[in-house]
Amino acid sequence: MEKQVIEKLIDTAIEQLKFSYAPYSNFKVGAALLAKKGTVYTGCNIENAAFTPTNCAERTAFFKAVSEGVHEFDAICIVGGKEGILTEYAAPCGVCRQVMMEFCNPDTFQVILALDKEHYDVYTLRELMPQGFGPGNLA
Repeated sequence: MEKQVIEKLIDTAIEQLKFSYAPYSNFKVGAALLAKKGTVYTGCNIENAAFTPTNCAERTAFFKAVSEGVHEFDAICIVGGKEGILTEYAAPCGVCRQVMMEFCNPDTFQVILALDKEHYDVYTLRELMPQGFGPGNLA
C-alpha cells in the first residue's frame, strides 16, 4: 500500500477521535476503513453505561460501510488512547477481528496501527488472527 494512502488513513482515523463517545473509559478510538473501490468509511467508539451495547470504532466503520452495500475492503487504520492522546498502538479487540474475518481476506487485508504518520505498523489480518474462523470455514 502506498505511503500516501496510509498517511491519509492515519489522518482520517485521528480526526475521528473527536467524535468518540467514551464517558466511562475515557479511551477514545478512531478508525478509517478503506473499501476496495477507494471510499473511506469512518468510525469512533461509542460507549454505553450497560457496557455490552458499546461499539468499537472498527465495527462502527464496518457497519456503516455494510449498511451502504459495501462488502469488500483493503485496509483499516486504528488509533486510540486515554483522553484521545496517542501513546501506544490500539489493536482491535477479538470481536472486531471476527467482524474483519467476515468481510476481509485475512491474507491481504491490512490493519494499520498508528500513533501518527511517522509511527505506525502494518499487519495482515492473518497475523492478528492466525487461526481465524470465517465464511470459508462454513463452505
